[in-house]
Amino acid sequence: MLYGFNAAEVFKMALEIEENGRLFYQKAQEKTGDIEVKKFFAGMAIEEEDHKRRFTEMMKELPAEKATVFDPNNETDAYLKMMAGLHVFHSCDAVDACVATVGNEIEALKLAMQFEKDTIVFFAEMQSQAETAQAKEKIGLLIKEEQGHLRKLAQQLKRFI
Repeated sequence: MLYGFNAAEVFKMALEIEENGRLFYQKAQEKTGDIEVKKFFAGMAIEEEDHKRRFTEMMKELPAEKATVFDPNNETDAYLKMMAGLHVFHSCDAVDACVATVGNEIEALKLAMQFEKDTIVFFAEMQSQAETAQAKEKIGLLIKEEQGHLRKLAQQLKRFI
């Protein structure tokens, strides 16, 4: 049995993740007194906005029709939606709730690291489901950027631990 896999929906989930990351980094600036971490979070918010722009561009390149794949139980779509739902910041409400629990820069950095790890896992799943080599390559570049974010966060955290 063939079913229509809606790649546009997956990209919309990715856009939501990036927007929630941007919101987190903006709000996390208020949770730290460290000037360097404030500047770092401001830069990270800008990078998340750039990722949103790039995902929007990729969405425009998607075919108008749903991709047709063999998936009799609709598992691919359900799996990707489940992965997005498990993301640490799966909604704006979750971002606000998470930021409310942050007491200092160490907690903010650790939460940001969890966000980036979750994002990498989700994007890796998106990449594995992408149909074209071009889409796989573009998503791969975003994964590398998220990995770079994780490294930067770890460097910031080392200043405090």
